[in-house]
Amino acid sequence: MPSPPPPVHQLSTCMVKPPPLPSKRCHLTPWDLAMFSAHHIQKGLLFANLPPSLSTDQIIDRLKSSLSTALLHFYPLAGRLVTEEARDENQKVTGIFWSIDCNGEGAEFIHAIAHEATVADVLSPADDVPSFIRSFFPLDGAVGHDGHAQPLLAVQLTELADGIFLGCSFNHTVGDGTSYWNFFNAWAQIARTKGVAALSRPPVHDRWFIDGYDNPPIKLPFSHPDDFIERFSPPPLREKIFHFSAQSIAQLKARANQACGTNSISSFQALSALVWRSITRTRNLPADQKTSCRLAAQNRSRLSPPLSPDYFGNSIYPIIATTTVGELLNHDLGWAAWLLKRSVAELNDSGIRDKLRAWMARPVVYRLSMFDRFSVMMGSSPRFDVYGCEFGWGKAVAARSGSANKFDGKVTSYSGWEGGGSVDLEICLVPESMSVLESDEEFRSAVCPPLELGMLLQGTNQYP
Repeated sequence: MPSPPPPVHQLSTCMVKPPPLPSKRCHLTPWDLAMFSAHHIQKGLLFANLPPSLSTDQIIDRLKSSLSTALLHFYPLAGRLVTEEARDENQKVTGIFWSIDCNGEGAEFIHAIAHEATVADVLSPADDVPSFIRSFFPLDGAVGHDGHAQPLLAVQLTELADGIFLGCSFNHTVGDGTSYWNFFNAWAQIARTKGVAALSRPPVHDRWFIDGYDNPPIKLPFSHPDDFIERFSPPPLREKIFHFSAQSIAQLKARANQACGTNSISSFQALSALVWRSITRTRNLPADQKTSCRLAAQNRSRLSPPLSPDYFGNSIYPIIATTTVGELLNHDLGWAAWLLKRSVAELNDSGIRDKLRAWMARPVVYRLSMFDRFSVMMGSSPRFDVYGCEFGWGKAVAARSGSANKFDGKVTSYSGWEGGGSVDLEICLVPESMSVLESDEEFRSAVCPPLELGMLLQGTNQYP
């Protein structure tokens, strides 16, 4: 039997507020409003080999003071959601308006301890992701709409026996993965430089609205949150990290391109095709069953003119490639990668605007139950600067996520610790599918051994 998870005890909780600012309302775009039923973004970093000169109290003080300054720049995160009802002449509710009241109420900061857990326990390189990591993230199970009463950002610093874990729960209504990691990197820069240096990438807060709908706020045709809020609970899942070296991914890319007689298939398209085919094989589905691979894609650079890469908010759509199980598995890797490439090309300025107009005509709040159990969802991105989040105590040794937004077939992508084009994938599957995936020949041939803890520690001992 597995050993019981180490206990995680909360030692203190407080609200961190930005310096006083004039209160303002931040209107929400269709991209934001569609996230009301999504769980918070839960991502965090594991730090080891900390400078011996830094005590835990010093680390906490620096985190709190730098977070206060960061909230000055990312002021929506210190606010709360507010609701206004639209009523007809008979006082019947005809719709609801939502916005962020940027009132500086603050973000939650939690100090916790798990002294029975070690850095090696968290990494568990040969095993599943340990379930106790979920306790490193606050606001577990919260959805976007909960931001009326709960903070839009909650941070937890958890002390381990030989390191620390810094986890954030970030309301998905406020921003997407790009916004999340831009915030995390800015916070780290402020902590590392003690607020002396100007932000290298200050956020852009001007909300973008589709042509013809530039007079916010947007009214949604609901009379009560129960009309669109879902509290999703997945079946029991196994979660595991798989490492792909830069060389392994280069080989996948070359193989896919050679099969199609082209050189235009990207590394991530080839990797996603491998994952799609491999997970589909584990499910033993009939040949005529439809299956899809969805790639989370940000719209900023696809619009014309493009949005700033530092646009703070949501700007994402899933890119969807669909075929039958028989077609997917009877063709080669290149064929599946080409399907993905073709779907990526279709998400351009025109396609994005068409999707927005369709949403305005019939607003939809995304729910996790909408995802079909025959498909694969590639979330997050290996392009996010995860290991650039350096707070002044060395490079993180790993990134991990909480329980949010997980289901059978969800894959979360991270840049590999060593960089250079390497990728780590966190794959969530029902137990019987994970067991088959671990022995899938095509998949195993591309997976590489995880980096050893000693190597990770050697790369984290340079302090500013």
